[in-house]
Amino acid sequence: MLLRAILALLLLAAPAAAAELKLATWNIAWLTTRPPGDPDLPRDLPTRSPDGLARLRDYARRLAADVIALQEVDGPESAALVLDRAEWQLFFPDERDVQRAGIAVRRGLAARQNPDLAALDLRAGARRSLRRGVDVTVGQGAATLRILSVHLNAGCREPDDQGRECESLTQQAGILADWIAARRAAGEAFAIAGDFNRRFDRDGAILPRLEAAAPLTRTTAGRSNPCWGGRPFIDHILVGGPARDWVVENSLRILVYTERGSEWRNRLSDHCPVSVQLRTP
Repeated sequence: MLLRAILALLLLAAPAAAAELKLATWNIAWLTTRPPGDPDLPRDLPTRSPDGLARLRDYARRLAADVIALQEVDGPESAALVLDRAEWQLFFPDERDVQRAGIAVRRGLAARQNPDLAALDLRAGARRSLRRGVDVTVGQGAATLRILSVHLNAGCREPDDQGRECESLTQQAGILADWIAARRAAGEAFAIAGDFNRRFDRDGAILPRLEAAAPLTRTTAGRSNPCWGGRPFIDHILVGGPARDWVVENSLRILVYTERGSEWRNRLSDHCPVSVQLRTP
């Protein structure tokens, strides 16, 4: 009995083991339950086949993430085509856009949704409006992580690009910078994950604006994206606050599709899932 009591005290005194959380971002390219011919869909949009959806579900299982920042998903019903609701909590912004950002959190993890970052939609109400950011807090206590899923304005990928789309992206960068500054002021661990529609390696405008609001770890820095034959990243995971110390070194992974050919790029997605491991306190 004495030995058991001593062992129990030792266990209570031992520090809790750090837990790992796999955070991913995945643009699933026009994933919707709307029928062909819907006026909000492109006329040439391929119809999702049962086989294609089954393959996406298999990739979701292989990804084995705990949290997924989603893009181009038309709400929770569409997300459920790939992510089983019995296994996932699905969070989406309060809008009716076809291409929404969302966040999927594996059941068993504490999660609550914060107000949308609605200001990112610079053209709210337009037929081709921009997308809100969805903001979810995951975890509890010292392991709490605030996650923002984004899908920023397209058409300004390169540092030398100019024009209306770059002006919109610059506006969105300012809105993101304000969100980052608020997280820094609150001392929160946070991550922004999603399709930034921007190549950051030579970026002298958008990324520096975000980094001016708070120090950030860009998990894709110095890496090339092998998705569909290789190209620079536009899907990124940025980590800030105490969470910068949680990033597991060399844990960035890209789940490349085994299928080849342009027809599969249309049937699956033109983006591959990108993930990173975080070791929380």
